[in-house]
Amino acid sequence: MSLPVVAIVGRPNVGKSSLLNSFAGERISIVDPTPGVTRDRVSALVAFRDVVMELVDTGGIGIVDQDDLSDHIDRQIDFALQGANLVLFVVDVRDGVTPLDRTVATRLRERSEEIPLILAANKVDHPGLEPGVHEFHQLGLGAPRPVSANEGWGRKDLLREISEKVWPTKGIETEPVMRIAVVGRRNVGKSTFVNALANEERVIVSEVPGTTRDAVDVRFQKDGREFVVIDTAGIQRRKGIKDSIEFYSQVRTLGAIRRADVVLFLLDASEEVTRADKKLGETISQAHKVCVLVANKWDLSGGEIATEAYANYLSDRMPGMIYAPVVFTTAQDSRNTQTTIDLAQSLYKRASGRAGTGELNRVMKAILKHRPPPAKKSRMAKIYYATQVTVCPPVFVVFVNEPKAFPNDYRRYLANALREALHFEEIPIQVLFRKRESLYHD
Repeated sequence: MSLPVVAIVGRPNVGKSSLLNSFAGERISIVDPTPGVTRDRVSALVAFRDVVMELVDTGGIGIVDQDDLSDHIDRQIDFALQGANLVLFVVDVRDGVTPLDRTVATRLRERSEEIPLILAANKVDHPGLEPGVHEFHQLGLGAPRPVSANEGWGRKDLLREISEKVWPTKGIETEPVMRIAVVGRRNVGKSTFVNALANEERVIVSEVPGTTRDAVDVRFQKDGREFVVIDTAGIQRRKGIKDSIEFYSQVRTLGAIRRADVVLFLLDASEEVTRADKKLGETISQAHKVCVLVANKWDLSGGEIATEAYANYLSDRMPGMIYAPVVFTTAQDSRNTQTTIDLAQSLYKRASGRAGTGELNRVMKAILKHRPPPAKKSRMAKIYYATQVTVCPPVFVVFVNEPKAFPNDYRRYLANALREALHFEEIPIQVLFRKRESLYHD
């Protein structure tokens, strides 16, 4: 049984993204005065009482996009309407009924027998604006519901009505098997890759750089298992960020990395690794995220370099990502996309493993016997015991007499030895050193 889907639609700048963020209780969609910021379908799970639903923000109907993507945006809106169990039509009480509102209403009225609809008059930010709500009766879509996304007024009443019109989902497992962030610089094929995984045109694909602006959650099922793939805006150098929209797009991408279980780092195999690629690799490595390096557009590489040689090239250019396996894909033809998702799932399963305290300390004893900690001046560095505190990625705490007595090269040795002994190959484990007073005086 799938979650009920609520499509949020309306003309540009009526507050659709703000309303989604208000329902979700966090910033999911970018909010900016510039019309047309939202292009793809941006979704979030929202729970109200015993109902869990997926709310989908859409681009503004009737927007004239500066990058000539209006037809693409309109098609995404159609996809959202086709997959919706309920439509939330948002209008702006400050502007009153506009010609474009009437156009949208006509479009939605044609579907009113197929999909339930609620008309929400947004931006009722103070009581003096309430009388303007009644003007929207003339759209012929029922009584408008007043709400203020910014102030939160009317939000619970609107959520209650929405939940009553969609079926209850109590007891449904809403957590996906894993969250996968698809990241990379601009035009490496991220959106094409996401569409290939979902087996449908789920996000807009265009040659225009920066088409994807939000971190877009795409939910789909494969082999009976649910996944969330997060399509992200292309990372670029800080000097290339021109406005607030691009700035927040970059912030969303970094946030997607943090909340992902596995990161698919797409690279354009037909081009050299850039400074932006290296910087993104450092970000992933520093976050200790399970990662797959995806050499996309392999069909354009010209066959001049073998896969092993290219993998070595990546290790040389991005040494911090040496733990990450490499796959070679052509997303345009869906080549090896399923292999990539299978590998991501395998890594996620391994990264979710936990070593028992007894097993871990037996391993530690063997590691210390092979290479004891170094002596620093007259004080010997000592390790008392270790424990695993979390998974995905695995984090270990090693209790010692003096953390400063362990140089970086020994810390790297210990982490690599633990990774090998505990079968965490290709998994970025983290080892933390904490001071513990010895039971005996030194």
